[in-house]
Amino acid sequence: MDIEGNVSSERVALHQALADPARLAIVDALAVGDLSPGELGHALDLPSNLLAHHLRVLAQVGLITRGRSHADRRRVYIRLIPSALEALSRRQVVMASRVVFVCTRNAARSPLAAALWTSRSAVPVTSAGTRPGPGLNPRAISAARRHGLNLERHGTADVRDVLTPHDLVVAVCDNAYEHLSPGLRHVHWSVPDPGPVDTDEIFEDVLSLLAERVDRLAALTGPPATAGHTSPTS
Repeated sequence: MDIEGNVSSERVALHQALADPARLAIVDALAVGDLSPGELGHALDLPSNLLAHHLRVLAQVGLITRGRSHADRRRVYIRLIPSALEALSRRQVVMASRVVFVCTRNAARSPLAAALWTSRSAVPVTSAGTRPGPGLNPRAISAARRHGLNLERHGTADVRDVLTPHDLVVAVCDNAYEHLSPGLRHVHWSVPDPGPVDTDEIFEDVLSLLAERVDRLAALTGPPATAGHTSPTS
């Protein structure tokens, strides 16, 4: 067999990038949610110059991308590109007795994420908002109906009335993530708010983004009684 002729340069570069323990740790951290460079450096105890080098290598092989916060446009968050890892298997399991999706108004992103989760995982789920509005966005209700998703309720809930210490909290917007107190069991997904645009198309785009993230996290998550491994969010 001609090994060199059957192994693409892209695959070689991917494996070379992941051969470094620090870069592999960065990918593992980003597999669950988006993080800022400062959060990555703090979590992995890496100085800024070394972290910048590792992020540059991961970006060159197409494993990560950067995006500015939708909240204040100043923060930068690093996001994993999961399609680049299709040839690799992750065995990390996140243990959670319940998942709580959180956005600002609890009107669209968090209830849609909870509905998607219900269709994909047996782990209990609910949603809440940091500043909940009066009710769900009608376009969110329509989008859920088009995709056969069941919203748990048509009202909203305040995150302060919902959270327990054992919940795995998934903030699906930058404002909510930056509003919540830091926590080891807080996951961040940088998903734009469809409300200001308010078209069926933007709600479909956001639902697609959420479905991709929910699928990935659901595959990594199990209840405490059955999960055989732990992770930094456990």
